[in-house]
Amino acid sequence: MSVGILGTKVGMTQIFSEDGVSIPVTVIEAGPCSITQVKTKETDGYEAVQIGYGAVKPKALNKPKLGHLSKSETDPVRHLREYRTGSIGSYELGQTLSVDVFSEGQLVDVAGNSMGRGFAGYQKRHNFKRGPMSHGSKNHRQPGSTGAGTTPGRIYPGKRMAGQMGGKRVSVRKLQVVKVDAERNLILIKGGVPGKAGTLLSITPATIVGQQ
Repeated sequence: MSVGILGTKVGMTQIFSEDGVSIPVTVIEAGPCSITQVKTKETDGYEAVQIGYGAVKPKALNKPKLGHLSKSETDPVRHLREYRTGSIGSYELGQTLSVDVFSEGQLVDVAGNSMGRGFAGYQKRHNFKRGPMSHGSKNHRQPGSTGAGTTPGRIYPGKRMAGQMGGKRVSVRKLQVVKVDAERNLILIKGGVPGKAGTLLSITPATIVGQQ
């Protein structure tokens, strides 16, 4: 996995290409992120880079986290994220990563928590087909059979039923970077990404099938 950066979703808008085509984009305020820890095979058994994002006051963090951040001499941050990498390369403790690590036209993967939809039924949550709506029907929006009654005499785990919808970590792969604004720490990505405005997002270079 390649090292990425963390950002906050601002919202969606549209921009126009040179030939007048409307392009829907998501605006993300990403970085700057500081490298708070560099893990090596000699010290930790694997290679990874940990970055921090979201400046906060020292009183907002506990002593263990402040002590961890003091080793890299970085300002207090709210979020920490680790990215495994095949080689730590030139990454150094305290180094700052910004949106200029990406370029226009590059493909990226974006991960974040999806919007919570609350308790949802079968049709909304799993796209079940509803039952007959004619007079006398008692199966308008019910699930139908959920399994045998005697053997096994229970509902198997994982059965698609009504329940909490959304609010889960979702990754969207191979989205195109339309524009990078390094001065304002903004990156415009074509299409939609998980979550609502203010959602914490992880942006990494797109992974290729078979690539570690």
